[in-house]
Amino acid sequence: MGTTLLSMVTFIPLIGAVILAVFLRGDDADAQRNTKWVAMATTLFTLFVSLFVLSEFDPSNTDFQMVESYDWLLGLQYKMGVDGISILFVMLTTFLMPLVIASCWDVTTRVKEYMIAFLVLETLMLGVFMALDLVLFYLFFEAGLIPMFLIIGIWGGKNRIYASFKFFLYTFLGSVLMLVAMVAMFADAGTTDIPTLMTHSFGTETFSVLGIQIIGGMQTLLWLAFFASFAVKMPMWPVHTWLPDAHVQAPTAGSVVLAAILLKMGGYGFLRFSLPMFPVGSEVMGPLVLWLSAIAIVYTSLVALVQEDMKKLIAYSSVAHMGYVTMGIFSVNQQGVDGAIFQMISHGFISGALFLCVGVIYDRMHTREIDAYGGLVNRMPAYALIFMFFTMANVGLPGTSGFVGEFLTLMGVFQVNTWVAVIATSGVILSAAYALWLYRRVVMGDLIKESLKTIKDMTKRERMIFVPLVVMTLLLGVYPALVLDIIGPSVNALVGNYETALATFEAATQFASN
Repeated sequence: MGTTLLSMVTFIPLIGAVILAVFLRGDDADAQRNTKWVAMATTLFTLFVSLFVLSEFDPSNTDFQMVESYDWLLGLQYKMGVDGISILFVMLTTFLMPLVIASCWDVTTRVKEYMIAFLVLETLMLGVFMALDLVLFYLFFEAGLIPMFLIIGIWGGKNRIYASFKFFLYTFLGSVLMLVAMVAMFADAGTTDIPTLMTHSFGTETFSVLGIQIIGGMQTLLWLAFFASFAVKMPMWPVHTWLPDAHVQAPTAGSVVLAAILLKMGGYGFLRFSLPMFPVGSEVMGPLVLWLSAIAIVYTSLVALVQEDMKKLIAYSSVAHMGYVTMGIFSVNQQGVDGAIFQMISHGFISGALFLCVGVIYDRMHTREIDAYGGLVNRMPAYALIFMFFTMANVGLPGTSGFVGEFLTLMGVFQVNTWVAVIATSGVILSAAYALWLYRRVVMGDLIKESLKTIKDMTKRERMIFVPLVVMTLLLGVYPALVLDIIGPSVNALVGNYETALATFEAATQFASN
């Protein structure tokens, strides 16, 4: 069982999707209800099996664990495994998917296809975090675009076709250079095995291209090719413009998956590929990433302040929070990388909850315009409380998980570049401005608008969806060791190997100059 546990976790949702496609017929109320229950049971069983993976995992072992390896087509390898960095993204995915399915309970349009799309997407997202072969990783990474493209394009809003194509083209075109880089890596190293590539020394000899000196040589070019894909996926400024459109047009469940899990693939890619495989390239280009991140935090926070659509405001907020993640990763020290991973996990709970909060009132009023609301606390006290909690967590209130991630990343960045840390810290103030401004206009004040005077508070099902998110946000806020103890040894090994590679490069450069 231990040797197939990861494959079980990965493909259980796909099996559930096949069951729905083959065995469930009809589109009446009973068929729709059965479809939803099968999807829910599938995601819950996936979560249950993933808990076995977590129980078998040894955080003190920095190697990949529970590795499965089989020969595949054309000499390629099917290889899966987890380490301290990837295990938590697996758990985040399996934890959130039952809540995503629960949030779809009121959907009545093409329900079977809707549930199949989410189950297939779960398999592909889990595959990204567990793949230990370049080709396998690329297949999972790119195939995940298809179900999300369909979710936005079929079940989205009025401009869903434009948003879905923009999402697909941005993320797909960003990955073309990564594919070229993977071919070059195979040509240089003779393997597509990720653990082997993490110990392979790619060329660092400086050369010129069109008169431009490429410091770090092949490593820098490979780093740039992977950066093109992961920066769009995060997304980083200035290649972030697809995200607000995708969020606004996506259905609520699609926005939750997009913000809570899909964006994290970019950060995971930096940790799995950019830092360990191209340390010299990361060192050369690191200052650029730090400044781009600082600009992203300030710029997108200011843009969020002028939004009139709730989803678009939260989408820009996500771009700002991902800025802290990229800053932390490329500070390449224990606090920075710990904080970046913690921020990604925390953001998964908080941003997912905020999009669910928007979904609650959108289902009742069918508008996301901020001006259409006001005084909801008078009719929806439970909703007002939940929305306030996650608004404060998004701001980074001490005692919530949002505070720990931001504090650790800023500590890490401060050790590397004081000015970047100072500019990024201003984002904390701006996030309080746009988040509290949104809350005041939507929830506080007198209930003046006639259309809101009959609005009903959250149902029991809606409240139950938020309970696990509240618990995890508080638990990680007061006991961050729950995450830090798992990721700590792996991050320490990553940073140590990075520093060793840089020291070797500097020694070789010094020797060559002498």
